[in-house]
Amino acid sequence: MPLFAIIWPWIGLGAALALLIVLLTTDGLQANRAIPRWHDLPWLIWLGFTAYLLHQFEEHGVDLLGQPYAFRADMCRTLGYGDAISCPVPLSFVTAVNVGSVWIAGLLSVLTARRWPAIGLSFVAVPLVNAGVHMGAALVEGRYNPGLFTAVLLFVPLSLWTLAVAIQRAGVPKRALAFVVGGGVAVHVILMGSLQAFLHGFIGLWLLNAVQVLNAFVPAGLMAVGIRPKAAAPPERPSARPPSSGERKPRAPRAKPKQKAV
Repeated sequence: MPLFAIIWPWIGLGAALALLIVLLTTDGLQANRAIPRWHDLPWLIWLGFTAYLLHQFEEHGVDLLGQPYAFRADMCRTLGYGDAISCPVPLSFVTAVNVGSVWIAGLLSVLTARRWPAIGLSFVAVPLVNAGVHMGAALVEGRYNPGLFTAVLLFVPLSLWTLAVAIQRAGVPKRALAFVVGGGVAVHVILMGSLQAFLHGFIGLWLLNAVQVLNAFVPAGLMAVGIRPKAAAPPERPSARPPSSGERKPRAPRAKPKQKAV
């Protein structure tokens, strides 16, 4: 079993804890320091990125019931396979999905949030729809599934608040909501469709993993095509105040009189 396929959730947990310290104790990731951080879109998207790292740990590190790497076993059971050992879902597939969607494409979207807020907002697509998948599965099956706790506690309120701030304060058009939801749905459909194609022998492992990495860029791509986002205007700098009519202008220094030669 590849080592990275097991330790990556722990690496993400460490990164999440470090980001939480930076986000809550400094203003380094805040774009506009003149407003509360909860109204600053780039800061909220960084917080959403951190929340996803914590969610990944619940899914693939240790879940709420203390089970290690529980998400793959739960997926195999849902797909009708008896146990995780005989399940044909590759570990590399799980790693490609999570590293591709969050660590690569997700991080790039987060880093563009200051200049292109709509592209940054596309990061919300996956956690928003993913939360719906977790809650829907819990309701249908009547049980806890790995990732449900962070999906309900973090994804739902944070995603909805981020969308509200983006539209009301960051100038992102309302039609971006459709591309956020559509991007999240498309990612999940392509993910499951490609996995089924692999399980039925239509595609190989390398193509399966490559599809997951490319699939991660779908939300940002849809947003770029649908919204054609403009770069955010840089914050205005206070200009020098011109002197009022009642203020005296500073006098120029008097020139020293020349001494006559004797």
